[in-house]
Amino acid sequence: MTRIIMHGCNGRMGQMITGIVKDRDDAEIVAGIDVADTVTTNGYPVFTDINACDVEADVVIDFSTASAVDKLMDYCESKNLPLVLCSTGLSEEQLSKVKALSGKIAVLKSANMSLGINLLQKLLKDAAAILGPSGFDIEIVEKHHRMKLDAPSGTALALADSVNEALNNEYEYVYDRSSRREKRPDKEIGISAVRGGTIVGDHDVIFAGTDEVITFSHSAYSRAVFAKGAVRAAVFLAGKQPGFYDMSNVIEESLKK
Repeated sequence: MTRIIMHGCNGRMGQMITGIVKDRDDAEIVAGIDVADTVTTNGYPVFTDINACDVEADVVIDFSTASAVDKLMDYCESKNLPLVLCSTGLSEEQLSKVKALSGKIAVLKSANMSLGINLLQKLLKDAAAILGPSGFDIEIVEKHHRMKLDAPSGTALALADSVNEALNNEYEYVYDRSSRREKRPDKEIGISAVRGGTIVGDHDVIFAGTDEVITFSHSAYSRAVFAKGAVRAAVFLAGKQPGFYDMSNVIEESLKK
């Protein structure tokens, strides 16, 4: 049984993860951390100060805010607790601290916690290695809800990085063509963002060749896909040696079983 501390337990994702873990027989949430102790039905103790948490655990799942991550990392280091880090918007200084922390404890961080997206990244590398040198143009279109602040999405950039890695990082990312009048260069990846309604997350990676088009698509219909991935990552990470892990490691281990 994997014992989990849920950091950000009273937020939307924290509550979703709480519900998902209740239906699993290989994991349990033994404590929660949240600045606002407004939920009374968690079924586990909640601490407003992480340093007051004295509950024994095997791993921490974080879905909080960037401002809370530094204190969390210090706590995990002091307790030798593996960390599944899902908060976004970390500064360069914080990202450097995450890398340093992974030399002391196991840390798992991915741009997207969905197993589907991470499998897609692996497939895209194979496709790009064949289609790029064959003259296929590459475009990425991502769609999200109207409240999303950043564009393009971190997932779109991660998909572009997977493609570019297979192409020796020779391609330029282009986000807007409105300011130029010229034909499309060969070595570029166009990335377009759509914002509207309540779209959870759609990503299309288009390989457009002469007389044929191949499109890889992923649609998230609920934030539950990210929550399920985070729980699966926590079960994977518990007991692991210090190091920096991502969801591709979770997929690789599942393929061995």
